[in-house]
Amino acid sequence: MIPVTRNGLLLIGVLFHLVYLMSIFDIYFRSPLVHGMTPHRIELPPPAKRLVLFVADGLRADKIYEPHYNKTVDRTEELAPYLLAKIRTEASWGVSHTRVPTESRPGHVAAIAGFYEDVSAVTKGWKMNPVEFDSVFNESRHTWSFGSPDILPMFAEGASDRSRVDTFMYPPEFEDFSGNGDRLDTWVFDEASRFFANASQPGSKLNAMMHEDQIVFFFHLLGIDSNGHGFKPYSEEYLGNIRYVDSGVQHLVEQFESYYGNDGKTAYVFTADHGMNDRGAHGDGHPDNTRTPLIVWGAGVAKPAPAPSGVTAPGHDAFSNGWNLGQYERKDVNQADIAPLMASLIGINFPLNSVGTLPIKYLNASDEFCARAAQTNALQVLEQYHVKHDQKQQTEMFFKPYAPMHQATNRPEQILARIRQLIDMRRYEQAEQECSQLIKMCIEGLRYFQRYDWLLLRSIVSMGYLGWILYSLLFIFKSYVLPAPTGRDSGANAYHLGDSGLVAVIGLLVFAMFSLVFYKQHSPGMYYAYVAFPIYFWTDILQQLPLIQHLCSSYLRMAVRWRPIAFAAIYVLILEALVYAYFDRRVYSVAFGILAATWPLSVSAKFRRQHTMLLATWSGFCLVTSVFTLLPVERNDHLGLVIAGGVLITLSGLVAWYFSSSFTLPPLGASPKQAREAIAIDRLVILVETLLVGIATFLGPITSKETERRGSLPRFHQLACWAILIVSTLLPFVHGSRLNRSARDQHYLYRLVTIYLAFAAPFVLLTVSYESIFYFSYSVVLLLWLSIERALYYEKAENQLLAPTEQTRLSDLALQRSVSSTARQRGAQTFAASRKLGLSDMRTSIMFLFFVNVAFFGTGNVASLASFSIDSVYRLITVFDPFMMSVLLLFKIFIPFFLVSAVFGVLNRSLELPPFSLFLFVLSTTDVMTVNFFFLVRDDGSWLDIGMSISHFCISGMFVLFTIVLFVLSHALVGRVLIPSSGSVKPAKKQH
Repeated sequence: MIPVTRNGLLLIGVLFHLVYLMSIFDIYFRSPLVHGMTPHRIELPPPAKRLVLFVADGLRADKIYEPHYNKTVDRTEELAPYLLAKIRTEASWGVSHTRVPTESRPGHVAAIAGFYEDVSAVTKGWKMNPVEFDSVFNESRHTWSFGSPDILPMFAEGASDRSRVDTFMYPPEFEDFSGNGDRLDTWVFDEASRFFANASQPGSKLNAMMHEDQIVFFFHLLGIDSNGHGFKPYSEEYLGNIRYVDSGVQHLVEQFESYYGNDGKTAYVFTADHGMNDRGAHGDGHPDNTRTPLIVWGAGVAKPAPAPSGVTAPGHDAFSNGWNLGQYERKDVNQADIAPLMASLIGINFPLNSVGTLPIKYLNASDEFCARAAQTNALQVLEQYHVKHDQKQQTEMFFKPYAPMHQATNRPEQILARIRQLIDMRRYEQAEQECSQLIKMCIEGLRYFQRYDWLLLRSIVSMGYLGWILYSLLFIFKSYVLPAPTGRDSGANAYHLGDSGLVAVIGLLVFAMFSLVFYKQHSPGMYYAYVAFPIYFWTDILQQLPLIQHLCSSYLRMAVRWRPIAFAAIYVLILEALVYAYFDRRVYSVAFGILAATWPLSVSAKFRRQHTMLLATWSGFCLVTSVFTLLPVERNDHLGLVIAGGVLITLSGLVAWYFSSSFTLPPLGASPKQAREAIAIDRLVILVETLLVGIATFLGPITSKETERRGSLPRFHQLACWAILIVSTLLPFVHGSRLNRSARDQHYLYRLVTIYLAFAAPFVLLTVSYESIFYFSYSVVLLLWLSIERALYYEKAENQLLAPTEQTRLSDLALQRSVSSTARQRGAQTFAASRKLGLSDMRTSIMFLFFVNVAFFGTGNVASLASFSIDSVYRLITVFDPFMMSVLLLFKIFIPFFLVSAVFGVLNRSLELPPFSLFLFVLSTTDVMTVNFFFLVRDDGSWLDIGMSISHFCISGMFVLFTIVLFVLSHALVGRVLIPSSGSVKPAKKQH
């Protein structure tokens, strides 16, 4: 086995976590799609010749159904009188329940194709098809679609015959959130009118195609979603857009009826892809995002049968109270059920990959038609089960079928025979029940085969993570804790077994055995990688048994054995608390309270006397920062809080500028004049950064107000915001970072202040509520943490009479000390040179991990990251651009991480540790959290829980990669700094 160096360990860690990050998709979320099924359709004449589908993007169910109080006319009115009139006269209606992620693409796929897109498809494309799938459009004779370029192409490009689907799309730049979004719907309605004008020409090809059967018209109406993002769902723009869509739908329906001479052969479906929460966002599983309207009327659709006065019709609950629709049965469906409903109405093949259940209650057809429609639905789902069953049977060495489908009296063939017999006997209701049971069994069977490899893969992945933890810890003990071996056992092979070659051969044989099984079963290539890592780790661990024995014997020789066990137990408990904090942010508030109370009490009495103000300030700001994780994540715009936070940061910048003469240093060997000029420039940089923060504090709110007043983003304001963001962000990289080779050494406190102020301006620009106040408080806490850690370290050194007295230059991560003849200076040099990791460094590691988590959870949680809000970037960009908007949102989220990485970089140098020691210790232990989240990943139950569990695992699994980026960033940002040798904040000794 090749000995591992520090860089080798990092490379292995990066590869391991990248590979294992994909494991949950192979285990929990493999694509459910199979191919090779025989299509099925209802073998009876359909009730409709054509289907018209309206999808109002981002429309919440309650907003269209409930009455709205209009302040202008001082009365309660309906926002969609035409559609609600359809419910009372000729439509079937209900709530369509979507699944996470509640985004446009998955919602449209579920409604039109009948299946829920697997999560792994998110990584394969935004607009185009990441996987091949069938849809209602693909099965139609022809489809004409009108609307957004973000939705229409994925169904057109995925059609088996591209010419079968025509698209009419407005340019992407139309999707500008600064103005009223109803102009997008206006374009669709106007384009539809032009389309009808062209289709009205007798003898034209389009006219002939329009009079064929099994045709579909799709109208994607994006205006409601745009206004929800830009103005919130309770705004007049959002509510007014619902009125506009209602009148536009009415006009379109009249055009259809006029064109076809009221032939009664058109079916209409009105629904939405997802809803929207009150802060103008969607993506997670909040009920406001998952409940959408469904209104169906026209040919083949069941008409309402009003309940007697005073009696509530079936299907209603507390959600629909107050809608004034209690007399009319509410028929809720799952979003995937819409696809088989549309296929039944126009008599086309059911989409091959559909897992939806046909909602029979929506049909107005003969009992035989309904029963045969349910039978076709069952046959189509059963086809998928058979294909999946056969695929597994052909590849598995020890195949186990799905038991419920292979019972003596419950085989699919027997169930189908009973269904046919019941239909022949005209016992249609019983036949429909049998079909429903068969569909449920098939879906459970498909789920069984999806989970077929769970036990094996979860065991392999668990052994991989545990192996990595132990493997990396052994490296840390050998490199940074134990003294270097001497004599014959020194060198790269120290602490290794003498016959380690035998262990390596056994490891190769085990890998060959697994590879043979995977090859026989045609397993994906990633399976080989999953098993390779644990075999490598555990083989190396066995080869290092002498090291483990040495550690055990060293522990047994300790005078106080309980301390390492206690430290390790507390460390693991804190990691588990951080796991729980992913579900409840209040854990961080409790943690800050504990830190405020206990850390000042845990230090020595001498330290408390010397640093009373420092400890009191620490306690105060810990309590202030603890408030933010008690505040709600979903927050509306609050410009007052934005200004308050910006003012605090600006004032702190002015204070830093006033005292900056005490921590600005002249260049080495500079003349007095050059020294004064250099210090003046450094102080000017702080003043400029503070000025940019002050401008951003008021420019952001002014831009928001101007945008609301004018209905568009003022060009000058937009350019000013971009200029501040770019200039302020580049300043710390140009002035003093390692990217600038001509940059000179700076005092560590000056460097941290410039980084803090530089990133404050863009953070304030991207702030919509209390985040800027958090930024100020969090930054102060980080600086106080650094100061206390440094003071504690130097107190320890003084207690050992080893406190260094001279200034330390750590520009290139190397110790450069002047050698003195005094014993004190010789002791200081020995103390720094032989510095090894100790138990007290575990505190520093867990504090760093704690602050990294607070950087993200201080103002949000995993759901808020998934629930993208346009408000965060509204002052910079309004045209819909998912990539640029995501980049700006992530930049805002990462800014607190830039601060903690810079502070950690200075701290690591202040404690005079080897560069990667603390960093590697954090990396090796955080996978305790990852293993927790791996077993907490869910693919059933609440869809909010499913989405959150995936996010938790991915964030934890990416932590290693992210921390490496933080380390590199801190190395670049901190740059060439001079760190005084005193724990107090005093001017460093200047060299002339």
